[in-house]
Amino acid sequence: MAISVSIVEDDAEARKILVGWINRATGFRLTGEWGQAEPAVKCLPDQQPNVVLMDINLPGMNGVECVRQLKQALPQIMVIMLTVYEDTENIFNALAAGASGYLLKRTKSAELLEAIHEVQRGGSPMTTHIARKVVQSFQKAGPSPQATENLSQREQEVLDCLSHGFLYKEIAEKLGISYETVHTYIRRIYEKLQVRTRTEAVAKFLRREG
Repeated sequence: MAISVSIVEDDAEARKILVGWINRATGFRLTGEWGQAEPAVKCLPDQQPNVVLMDINLPGMNGVECVRQLKQALPQIMVIMLTVYEDTENIFNALAAGASGYLLKRTKSAELLEAIHEVQRGGSPMTTHIARKVVQSFQKAGPSPQATENLSQREQEVLDCLSHGFLYKEIAEKLGISYETVHTYIRRIYEKLQVRTRTEAVAKFLRREG
């Protein structure tokens, strides 16, 4: 089944390029495109795409607020933020609001399509620097045993690697397992913790409830 994708990007030329990439790629289907957040927030709940490519700096309602509202209406939707440069604070805020990852706008088409596949598999495309900033915000309280008591020893090891900002390939190398096996463990972790993103899984692992 094709992955359905919507685009929210105010730069008309950049949006045209993204639309072309999605339309020409096998296994993808474009469901809509918008130049502003407000109409996207109204229309996307009806279209229910699998993945949204979202500009972080939009006129009017910005990308961070758009993500927050979309995740409230569509908890299952995956959002990849697009940014011109690595604006750490805005990217962090977008991930905290529910985005699944981010890409720089200079990313090539093959990398963008692979990132869409990655979020569909439960991944979170982002640099190690940003990943570590995300998890640092949850580290003060320490692990919550209640959140991880149903995880196997290996699943806890994988989740611990995630909490330190490791990329999937780095986890595979550290634990001596295949890249695909890492994906399998992470899918099980998400199911057991009842979360949909890396950020939510790490938050549940590191933040003590109550």
